[in-house]
Amino acid sequence: MAKFTGVHHLAFATGDMDATIRYWRDLLGMRLVAGLGNGKYRHYFFELSETDMVAFFEWPETEKAILKDHGVPVAGPFVFDHVSFGVPDSDTLWELRDKIEAAGFWVSEVIDHGFIHSIYTFDPNNIPIEFSVNVRNIDLRMRPVNKDRYPSTEAEKGPDSQPGRWPAPTRRTSVSERMVFPGEGLIFSETTDKV
Repeated sequence: MAKFTGVHHLAFATGDMDATIRYWRDLLGMRLVAGLGNGKYRHYFFELSETDMVAFFEWPETEKAILKDHGVPVAGPFVFDHVSFGVPDSDTLWELRDKIEAAGFWVSEVIDHGFIHSIYTFDPNNIPIEFSVNVRNIDLRMRPVNKDRYPSTEAEKGPDSQPGRWPAPTRRTSVSERMVFPGEGLIFSETTDKV
């Protein structure tokens, strides 16, 4: 079974990289750790944690997302509701709330979800963001719980991977066949220029 180290990066889109940098770097405090572009686009990365980043593509024709509250149902094609970033303690959650509000962005009250306390807001691109802190010694990753009164058929089978559901590989790629193709990010290995 594959093991994951976290979310290497989430990739969003913006039409205004400068406003995005001011929000994510200067307001939220995420370091701008990488940037590349060619005059037709930019792709910048912000450090979320030691293993995770948030990235943005800037495309000139990109418009702000349609403002949609977190968790409100929609119809039609749709793939993303909101992203929640964990914070280490309640003081950090309240500090973020105060900073976001002082910067003139809408931010919710602190909401008690039983296992986390959260605040909700939107970045300059109208990306819905939640910030959450674990509370009451409840860690759903350690002790999964499904309180759905009408769980889906697959959810009733439990939290762990169900073996034999997908075909096993019939052939493994040999070491001699493993090829890695060049991408634009190779520029990062060629220089140590400042971001």
